[in-house]
Amino acid sequence: MFPLRDDNPTELFPLFTLGLMAACMGIWIGVQGGGFSDGALVDSFCRYGVVPAGLTGASTGPEASPGMCGSGGGNWGGVFTSMFLHGSWLHLVGNLWFLWIFGNNVEDSMGRLRFLAFYVVTGLVAAAAHILFEPASTVPMVGASGAISGVMGAYMVLYPRARVHTLFFLFFFVRVVALPAWLLLALWLLIQVVSSGGAGAGGVAYGAHIGGFLAGVVLVKALANPKLVGAKRGGVVLSRSQIDHGGWW
Repeated sequence: MFPLRDDNPTELFPLFTLGLMAACMGIWIGVQGGGFSDGALVDSFCRYGVVPAGLTGASTGPEASPGMCGSGGGNWGGVFTSMFLHGSWLHLVGNLWFLWIFGNNVEDSMGRLRFLAFYVVTGLVAAAAHILFEPASTVPMVGASGAISGVMGAYMVLYPRARVHTLFFLFFFVRVVALPAWLLLALWLLIQVVSSGGAGAGGVAYGAHIGGFLAGVVLVKALANPKLVGAKRGGVVLSRSQIDHGGWW
């Protein structure tokens, strides 16, 4: 299933949502070589990604493979920088699409600086969750999906009844269905939980997705701007002068 759009208009211009998207795109092209240089890609993974085994000192045994980054790869700074890296064009575009669908509304309900703080904190929690789930992994974790999972958790709490037009496909069955956000995102979370128990998890950091989503659910109440949320739920259109700090906080 893949969300296409939601029926949930915004008041604020999504400056930081677009800024985060641009940052991820810029780093993908400028630092990671846009996927055209294997050397730049691997170097970015090892320098700026999260390598749990390199941080925890854990291993799967004395003969465990050091992985692509060698023994002890990774650094604690990667817990932050990893959320701006990606592994492929498909990885990047998929993440940015989800960020656009759900991020603009969450930014609209928090104000810009609260949204940025929320995004970073949920991304950090997601990285920590991945380390707890896979402490002996020598595979670098990169991607914005942990932080975006936090945004999705916040969206579910803020706008559970918003309709999200979602593409479903299974073999020859293809259909677009408008689902309430709570159902779509609950299904998404269930898929992450079920998939996390699979052997090898297919290279996907399900622990980061789960941790980020739950962090978003917990933190959204503390960071959402009550005036913005109340107005939006009540269908009230606010002018910029009526919004605290013009929507920046």
